Amino acid sequence: MSRDIRTTTLDNGMRVITDRVATVESIALGVWANVGSRHEDAAVNGSAHMVEHMLFKGTKNRNAQDIVDAIENVGGQMNAYTSREITSYHIHLLKDDADLALDVLSDMYQNSTLPEDELSKERHVILQEIGMCNDTPDDLIFDHFYETAYADQAAGRPILGPSDIVSAMPRDALNTHIQSYYTPQNTVLAASGNLDHDDFCRRADAHFSAMPNSKDAPYEAATYTGGERRDSKTDLEQTHVLIGFDSVSRHDPDFYAVRAMTSILGGGMSSRLFQEVREKRGLVYSVFAFSQAMQDSGLFGIYAGTGPKDVAELMPVLCDEIAKIKHDGATEEELMRVKSQIKASLLMGQESMMRRADTIAKTLLHKDKVYDQNEIITKIDALTLDDIRNAAVRTLSGAPTLSAIGPLDHLLTHSDLAARLQAA
Repeated sequence: MSRDIRTTTLDNGMRVITDRVATVESIALGVWANVGSRHEDAAVNGSAHMVEHMLFKGTKNRNAQDIVDAIENVGGQMNAYTSREITSYHIHLLKDDADLALDVLSDMYQNSTLPEDELSKERHVILQEIGMCNDTPDDLIFDHFYETAYADQAAGRPILGPSDIVSAMPRDALNTHIQSYYTPQNTVLAASGNLDHDDFCRRADAHFSAMPNSKDAPYEAATYTGGERRDSKTDLEQTHVLIGFDSVSRHDPDFYAVRAMTSILGGGMSSRLFQEVREKRGLVYSVFAFSQAMQDSGLFGIYAGTGPKDVAELMPVLCDEIAKIKHDGATEEELMRVKSQIKASLLMGQESMMRRADTIAKTLLHKDKVYDQNEIITKIDALTLDDIRNAAVRTLSGAPTLSAIGPLDHLLTHSDLAARLQAA
């Protein structure tokens, strides 16, 4: 099934991409900026996320309530997110209200005033968000994992930032962030739904043409280091464990093979980890594998939460499953299933206008082109058993990262884990 995707670059360098779906009544649109926590200096870690919050707090033309009311009064929904590499502001509403959405988005993106009274409140709100994360070990462990895998690097810093920096974040730092990164050449305006591309571009140009040209946004290269982070918390009921490895970037030829290998190992109820660790042994409630790809690097990981005494049995089982997929690869049945799973996820995702817009925006930002879904399906269909095994060997043979939170008396040391993985 082909898609009607078109791209135009405005005179100021902003790229506009649309995905026309004539059979729906809505449109999802937003701005995606090529900036996240990995673009920050250590002294202002958390500024990207704080800017994302503050853009909702007032502009030269609207106060915070006006921004929300403008969209929700017509039945629309608006939201935003910050990742390590991207910040996005997006709206989903009826197609006839597209110009309203463009007006609100452009106003927020270009005219934010960062009111000092709102900033004071928002610092406190984000501190509550950080506190919530710190009280949720199966969230916190991922921050620890990144900090350890990319030690002393921007790519490893937490998206929310440390509490001491957030509580004292100066308004000038937020203004500098906006001026440096919220620029036309660093931004993609994307829309999916019932719209006409040429008309949308004319409206976009009217709203965003005043933004000046800019240079590309630099970022510090990410270099995997690996290592160990142990956070002993004896008051917890579970020991949370994350074992990880260096992996591929989103541009790597092995990207889809690693994605498939990850799913076979720990991507759902039929995966090896779920069947062996939960169904057969009853050691965990939650266990899964994941892979995260960035521009120039990537991480693979396995997360599990288990009872403090059960961790002694859990760790060897995880190591054995890593060894099995490295040495034996996948079965033909697993390969066929994972191909169907990835293709189904891709195609079913097309039923969401917001997901469609998010996908084309991020792909254009980071790959400078948007692949037709048939191209992606062809890549997935071409995967072989050798591809899966090679991806496993490449990803799972390096130095591990170990992150753990909870009672840790029965947890392997990092050196013991590395030795066991090397010997397997």
